[in-house]
Amino acid sequence: MLEEGNSAPEFDLPADDGSRIRLESLTGAPVVVYFYPRDDTSGCTAEAKGFTCLAGDFARAGAVVIGISPDSAASHRKFKEKHDLAVALLADEAHAVCEAYGVWAEKSMYGRTYMGVERSTFLVDPKGRLARIWRKVKVPGHAEEVLQAVQALAAK
Repeated sequence: MLEEGNSAPEFDLPADDGSRIRLESLTGAPVVVYFYPRDDTSGCTAEAKGFTCLAGDFARAGAVVIGISPDSAASHRKFKEKHDLAVALLADEAHAVCEAYGVWAEKSMYGRTYMGVERSTFLVDPKGRLARIWRKVKVPGHAEEVLQAVQALAAK
């Protein structure tokens, strides 16, 4: 299980815009990596909109915000366009990055168990270390809490 202070696991994933994003290429800036279960569901849409509403504040703090789910890049593109989202969305279809971050977990709904993404957020400091970890995230107020952590990190 990853802990604060650990090196953030590297990733190289396709983005909604057709590019690829590597965590290593973002070294030198704080990076918010949030994992969410699925495009265009109520909780995931609210979370993405929360980060989008604060995109300017994250940018002013020098931070990059990235959402990752097992959906395809094409699904991410539609989701982003439909809701006018201002965050990069990366496709982890094989869920290897989800597993590396420990967010691919057994879940249950209506008495059925299945594997899926446990909503989690990781704040990676400019040196590539995990500065903060939020697991089992509740969406209301989460983006604001992450922004405060980014601003505190930037003030150091």
